[in-house]
Amino acid sequence: MVRVWFVLLLMALSNLWFSSAAVGSDNSTVPEFLNIGVLYSFNTSVGRIVKIAVETAVGDINSDSSILGKTKLKLSMQEDSKYRGFLSIAEALQLMATHTVAIIGPQTSTTAHVISHIANELHVPLLSFSATDPTLSSLQFPFFIRTAFNDIFQMTAIADMVSHYDWREVIVVYGDDDHGRNGIGALADKLAERRCKISFKAPMTPDAKREEITDMLVQVALAESRVIVLHTSTTWGPKVLSVAKSLGMMQNGYVWIATTFLTSYIDIDSPLSSEEMDNIQGVITLRMHIPDSKLKRSFVSRWTNLTRGKEGNGPLGLSTYGIFAYDTVYVLARALDTFLKQGNQITFSHDPKISELRGDSLHLDAVKIFNEGNLLCKNIYAVNMTGVTGPFRYTPDGNLANPAYEIINVIGTGTRRIGYWSNYSGLSVVPPETLYSKPPNRSYENQKLLTVFWPGETTQTPRGWVFPSNGKLLRIGVPKRVSYREFVSQVQSTDMFKGFCIDVFLSAVNLLPYAVPYKFVPYGDGLSNPSNTELVRLITAGVFDAAVGDITITTERTKMVDFTQPYTESGLVVVASVKKTDSNAWAFLTPFTPMMWTVTAIFFLLVGAVVWILEHRLNDDFRGPPKKQVATILWFTFSTMFFAHRENTVSTLGRFVLLIWLFVVLIINSSYTASLTSILTVQQLSSPIKGIESLVNMKEPIGYLQGSFARSYLIDEIGIHESRLVPLKTPEETAKALEKGPQNGGVAAYINERAYIELFLSSRCDFTIVGQEFTKNGWGFAFPPDSPLAVDLSTAILELAENGDLQRIHDKWLLSSACRLQGAKLGVDRLNLKSFWGLYLVCGLACFLALLIYLIQTLRQYKKHSPDELESTGQGSGSSRLRTFLSFVDEKEEIVKSRSKRRQMERISYRSTSEVGSSIVSNKDFSQPSSNRIESEV
Repeated sequence: MVRVWFVLLLMALSNLWFSSAAVGSDNSTVPEFLNIGVLYSFNTSVGRIVKIAVETAVGDINSDSSILGKTKLKLSMQEDSKYRGFLSIAEALQLMATHTVAIIGPQTSTTAHVISHIANELHVPLLSFSATDPTLSSLQFPFFIRTAFNDIFQMTAIADMVSHYDWREVIVVYGDDDHGRNGIGALADKLAERRCKISFKAPMTPDAKREEITDMLVQVALAESRVIVLHTSTTWGPKVLSVAKSLGMMQNGYVWIATTFLTSYIDIDSPLSSEEMDNIQGVITLRMHIPDSKLKRSFVSRWTNLTRGKEGNGPLGLSTYGIFAYDTVYVLARALDTFLKQGNQITFSHDPKISELRGDSLHLDAVKIFNEGNLLCKNIYAVNMTGVTGPFRYTPDGNLANPAYEIINVIGTGTRRIGYWSNYSGLSVVPPETLYSKPPNRSYENQKLLTVFWPGETTQTPRGWVFPSNGKLLRIGVPKRVSYREFVSQVQSTDMFKGFCIDVFLSAVNLLPYAVPYKFVPYGDGLSNPSNTELVRLITAGVFDAAVGDITITTERTKMVDFTQPYTESGLVVVASVKKTDSNAWAFLTPFTPMMWTVTAIFFLLVGAVVWILEHRLNDDFRGPPKKQVATILWFTFSTMFFAHRENTVSTLGRFVLLIWLFVVLIINSSYTASLTSILTVQQLSSPIKGIESLVNMKEPIGYLQGSFARSYLIDEIGIHESRLVPLKTPEETAKALEKGPQNGGVAAYINERAYIELFLSSRCDFTIVGQEFTKNGWGFAFPPDSPLAVDLSTAILELAENGDLQRIHDKWLLSSACRLQGAKLGVDRLNLKSFWGLYLVCGLACFLALLIYLIQTLRQYKKHSPDELESTGQGSGSSRLRTFLSFVDEKEEIVKSRSKRRQMERISYRSTSEVGSSIVSNKDFSQPSSNRIESEV
């Protein structure tokens, strides 16, 4: 199909014959000149600026021998008179038929989409700085090269601003062409990444009349969102803003965000008239950011001289399009310079397919394929230079590196820059180039903009959403309950509702800064409680615009709608019948569990034994016959329970152990007393059901409130079989079912939300909550997904909670006395070992440490004071040594020390006597006569 169109286009040029003098066929590697074409609508304000910029750039390059050497650029200007129609194709073919090596243009994305197909066929690079449609960067158009910022970045900047001001929905007004549709498509994707969306699209034909614009903006005014993004051209966009001004859409509460077309309009036609400026007051717009540099200042200063005498059709202020047009020529020139220095030739050849279709009367030889087009494209993408627009280089995806925009606010008779956006660091109040040397920081706290003057001359950030003033009432579905009517109920013979939920909703709506027209619509037949899940589903079906009532926030429902902040907590609990338990003769054993009693008794005996061991060798109170010592241990240890022990402790270790043990006894006594008091004075209730766990293991039927989410939860999450569940409508029916019990056709337990149960138990003392609350839910008001009203009402509910109104509403409808004030208690809170194991651990460690120290001290004394025993037993058996040691331990320490001292004295006396005796004997030997010694020797 494309080939057929191509042939038709060529036939339209059958009477055209172009010379082929652009580049000679002599295969010279350094041609004298190179043809480049410019396809633009020069009769527009942007086109006039582009023409001046391109001609200036070609002149500067041709006069600079450092670029292209002796080769000159030859410029062919082609007017794109119908820059989005059929003639644009013919005009592009006219340029390509002159052996053009590259074309600068076209002006619009619509034209670029069409002639890019021709560029693909003829391998002619197409460089455009104004066709910013993101889809032109696709692999479908390898010869289309964008020399300005892709609109994908502009839309990212707008999405970041929307998110920065906490708006969630926007309306888009755009031209219904390739440029408009594809740009808005990119915006939708970027908004979705930030959990925002486009709530209403207002497409218009690019040549829409004022009446068409008015009709479309009237529809926009009836929508809820007040954040409007305008994406169009410089010729059509100002008309939209003018109509919006006349319709009162430039007042307080509106937000207008215009794409780069508006800054071009302001820059080129500046100064604007007071009427034109009045039409755009408070608008936020974007401008492609060009860093300040010496080259930029020089070019700006030249612009006045360049445009002198060329302003006959209006002012020609310098816009970013003019600067990017100037740099585009330089990019192409540098790429061609590299291309030629590589030794490449510029050659053209016939397309065999075109030759086959050629007729006698057609002159199609002029349209040829640029053989080195692919290589030239690679050289263009490889350019790395610093131009008037700043550093210029491409990223691997074919986009310019470091895209950035200035964020402009129209104020008074001029504009004010409120910040920047860059793909590197997001929103900032400093130029992006100062941030490139730092690590990227896209944190919420780092995203900043200066104060904005919004439409209506206010600095307060608009909420971005209002309730539509189209006379439509908000249809709010309200469940028509037959039980627990304190929460929500319809006033008889009226369309009004009352109850706790209704009062909370009305109080929250009264706090909103805007009026919300609504009407309550009853949901249900009045004979049974309706399903709140089905009520929520009807919101998604469009039957209701919201739902108010005792609606529990569950996972299933949050997938369908948005809920407000919960205004009350209400998890599922189990209610069962209970019976009173009277105290008995053995009630005094109840405070402790058997294990607690056992461990406590063991520690009483253990501590007594430890204290006896530590005191036995020092304290006469712990000595005597074996029977007396056993009695002493038992008496001492159990008397500590009442702090009535008479025996004194004299050892340091014994006092240490006793101090720790008395502290443990104090805690045990206090806990026992408190628990026993509670058991004997507070009414005790008992039930065979202890909570949801015991219900799961039983087979008895279970009741639930009809219409409640409890049914699905018990089946899907808990695993209770559906046959066991019995729907109950009213509190009276529930009470009867519980009284009958499962054996008489009733239920074993009743499961419902705590809010209902508290009301149910307020006047029914024979039932109580058993076990713990096994879900954590809350009640909220339901709205369609992404409804701003849900967010505003959530804020209002929090305010009600903070100022105490929410509690006052609760007390008005739900506060009651009766059974809850009687102190009834289910079961016996017995004290178990788990609560005291830390105390016992400390006491046990103290006993062990004291015994260890005592053993070490005793062994040292044994070695020191009983050397004779050690010598005598050293050759005996182990059992004899142990008996000797135990006998030593059993002796009183004073006796051991005394005996040891006496033995020591005896040893000293004995050694003295021995020494004297041996001395006397020695003297006698030496005093004998020598004759006697001789005789004895003989």
